[in-house]
Amino acid sequence: MSDTSLTIIRRIKASPTTLFEALTRPEQIALWWGPDAGPVLVGETDVRVGGRFRVRFRMLDGSEHESSGVYREVAPPTRLAMTWRWVGGEERESLVEIDLRAVDDATELTFTHSRLPDAAARDSHREGWNGAFDKLERMFSSNEGDNHATAQSRIGGGLDRSQPEASRGGEGMDSRARPLG
Repeated sequence: MSDTSLTIIRRIKASPTTLFEALTRPEQIALWWGPDAGPVLVGETDVRVGGRFRVRFRMLDGSEHESSGVYREVAPPTRLAMTWRWVGGEERESLVEIDLRAVDDATELTFTHSRLPDAAARDSHREGWNGAFDKLERMFSSNEGDNHATAQSRIGGGLDRSQPEASRGGEGMDSRARPLG
């Protein structure tokens, strides 16, 4: 690992398919994205090679942050790679790679964020991603009284699929699965 890369490995009690959806569907991203308990305000995905994503969230201190990028690899349910850039920031484009591997009754998530500008940015991103992955793990944790069906319902398994994708999402969140232009 270089000085400007980070790798995080987590074991999450969900199938690779369910976890892949939690990583790519706007209404599910709204439940875990961001380093603290602040809300996701905008979640947009166009999950295909060359498609774009955009996520805006508010932290508990009131600050808002937005990231966007382009999907470089989409191989459900095992791999996702995308460029990453903070909107409005001077930080250069970096690369996020996520690999999912079934292990027993869970999925091993291997997350690599590379091409960060320096060690300080790497450390800041490590803290932010760990906060987000803590929330992602809790979505599927049996320790909080959730079984798989309850967790699946919370991440969108109980949504009315007859509604257009753009009309679904968390309360107060602009949620769109459409090409960004």
